Amino acid sequence: MSSPASSSSSDDAAASVLRHPGLRAFMAARVAAVLATQVQAVVVAWQVYDLTREPMALAYVGLAQFLPMLCLLLPAGDLIDRFSRRTILAGSWVVSAGCSALLWWLSGHGLAGVSAIYGVLVLYGCARAFAGPALQSLLPQIVPRAQLAQAIAVNGMLMRSATITGPFLGGVLYAAGGAPLTYLVCLACFALGALLLARVTVDHAGPQLATQGSMWQRFGAGIRFIWTRPVVLGCISLDLFAVLLGGVVALLPIYAQEVLHVGPQGLGALRSAMAIGEVGMGLFLSMKPLDRRVGATMFGAVAVFGLANLVFALSHWFWLSFGALMVAGMADMVSVYIRGALVQFSTPDGMRGRVQAVNMLFIGSSNELGEFRAGTSAAWLGAVPAAVAGGLCTLAVVGLWTRLFRGIGRLDRFEQAAAGSGRP
Repeated sequence: MSSPASSSSSDDAAASVLRHPGLRAFMAARVAAVLATQVQAVVVAWQVYDLTREPMALAYVGLAQFLPMLCLLLPAGDLIDRFSRRTILAGSWVVSAGCSALLWWLSGHGLAGVSAIYGVLVLYGCARAFAGPALQSLLPQIVPRAQLAQAIAVNGMLMRSATITGPFLGGVLYAAGGAPLTYLVCLACFALGALLLARVTVDHAGPQLATQGSMWQRFGAGIRFIWTRPVVLGCISLDLFAVLLGGVVALLPIYAQEVLHVGPQGLGALRSAMAIGEVGMGLFLSMKPLDRRVGATMFGAVAVFGLANLVFALSHWFWLSFGALMVAGMADMVSVYIRGALVQFSTPDGMRGRVQAVNMLFIGSSNELGEFRAGTSAAWLGAVPAAVAGGLCTLAVVGLWTRLFRGIGRLDRFEQAAAGSGRP
């Protein structure tokens, strides 16, 4: 953690970041989009499970969003490195708003069958394939490199604030006005985010790397870059396997109804629990950012994430489950902050679109494909055994990665990643 002598400079840096007009507009736009994403996730999951009462139906919710991201990985990364990231992001959010409108129309006309919902989620996954890497690669173009780590922490904290409000709002709106009202809120938030991007200025774009050759050749250069940078490869693969094997978010509707016996409001509270932990830790990191032992701290945080998920898996008391998810959220925020900063510091600007496209595929795999893994495990084993197995798998991944990527564990400061440190 930062030393007492650096406390004043850390506070000044945080205030300086928050005064940046382009970053403020970017953060406001992203909060609006994240709010819509969280509200929609709660409503879609509840609606699908309410219609089917089948764990596999929840698995297909994740799969419908992941497959388009997989198919569009190559063009998304290439286009983001060649064209305006701000324009691509705005277009992605406009398409997402259209998906919310389609879900509103389906539910309002009594046509909200699961097949139609899956179809809209496929289109939504297409939009997310471009939005994710554009978001991550745009931030370094808005703020100077000296403020990048601080901006990542502040932006992450505000984003998590939206993930607290979103699930609660989704559960309350669904209970009060049903699915049509919640989808209208999502539509408005996505549209607001796209409009706010017009106020974002790009002042710190790095030199454009060579883009000759075919799209396949350019994307191949991005893959080779990741493969030859153990810091980047280790960080993004850690997220893939730890959350893919250990995530419990997809099981929350089952836990809410059949284990903890709470309704839609309880489901919203459980989804918000992790976000509460993330926001609390994000606020701390924005004021007192990590600047020592970053590699070892990242591995430790993922281990705590796995242990907290184990406690949740075995709990039959709502408040214990809520607290375990909060701890998991705190640990996840530390891991996300460190991983995000290490990847950004390791990647030149002209390569960020392709690198972040692969990174977002890994994140999408750990989230959406992780939902499919959790749903199928619950269908085969039951919800509780599936959650227990997931927590144990996360701990196993941490142990393996500390051996495969010993160089990351030895990283002391973020700047060492830029110098090419982190080799085994």
